[in-house]
Amino acid sequence: MTEAVSRPTLEAVAARAGVSRATASRVVNGGDGVRAPLAERVRRAVAELGYVPNQAARSLVTRRHDAVAVVVAEPETRVFADPFFALQLRGISKELTAHDSQLVLLLTEGRADHARVARYLAGGHVDGALVFSLHLDDPLPGLIRAAGVPTVFGGRPHWSADPGAPDPGVVYVDCDNRGGARAAVRHLLDLGRRRVAHLTGALDQTSAVDRLDGYRDAVAEVPGAYDPRLVAEGDFTPAGGERAMREVLARCPDVDAVFAANDLSALGALRVLRESGRRVPEDVAVAGFDDMAPVAEQTDPPLTTVRQDIEGMGRLMARLLLDGLPGGRDRERTTAGAPDAPDARGKGVILPTTLIRRASA
Repeated sequence: MTEAVSRPTLEAVAARAGVSRATASRVVNGGDGVRAPLAERVRRAVAELGYVPNQAARSLVTRRHDAVAVVVAEPETRVFADPFFALQLRGISKELTAHDSQLVLLLTEGRADHARVARYLAGGHVDGALVFSLHLDDPLPGLIRAAGVPTVFGGRPHWSADPGAPDPGVVYVDCDNRGGARAAVRHLLDLGRRRVAHLTGALDQTSAVDRLDGYRDAVAEVPGAYDPRLVAEGDFTPAGGERAMREVLARCPDVDAVFAANDLSALGALRVLRESGRRVPEDVAVAGFDDMAPVAEQTDPPLTTVRQDIEGMGRLMARLLLDGLPGGRDRERTTAGAPDAPDARGKGVILPTTLIRRASA
């Protein structure tokens, strides 16, 4: 067994710095009113002694917990299998770490988890919440609103029907889903393809609906290109892409191009096309959405897709939340890898997308 090592106390810090305990406490806990030379002596004493402030005491002074809840409205099997979530969490973690704030990950497997998450948020453990992957019937927004926790959403909330006129007080970060989808389908049409299928994402999520709308925008520009039989619903997973691709092939064997709602769906579509003896891109051109390097660059052939800055979106979500907290706009800016953060309190931010052309289309 190891012996417990005594931790340096605030009194020891004050003695080392030659100041009162009250002065040391104000410096350590972020208070004001301490002259710069005295504050520097306290900070030097903290470093020399290895003093770690008591978070509970610090919170009483700053009214901050230096922790942010990241709420993902998906089961853990989905979160840990989909590289999209890994990229977004990495961006969030980088930004929170840059501001010495902790990430608390909360997943919702079922209805019982919603109540657990709501109790945790209402308990005053975190400064705010970042919430993404919401579904139409999700009770989380109402529960979070009742908890009174500052919140930034990842993705346009479904109650904001018009991306150009979001509800006052709602802050969210999203990419141009509709414009990106439109660009991908126009590219397929420009290749001379006229039987362009769309494998949707889960249509209880706004990103999937927006990408479906973008697909419809593009095919409507070409007379005779739209055929509702070419649209099959998936769920943003490889298995969902496989099911939707088989459905399209059964209905429309003459399909010559596919726009999948995300890269994972495209991965499933490629498998089915290969099994059916169709060559990509010679027989069927394929495009996806996301440009997740672990997927898009490793498919055979490499995937043409729409790039969104997933990690950057995560960082921007965290910055908008931190900026909206008391004193947030006065904090030091971070610049490494994070998109510029506008003053987006009460509105949404839509980031641009880019079509990345590779061998599949």
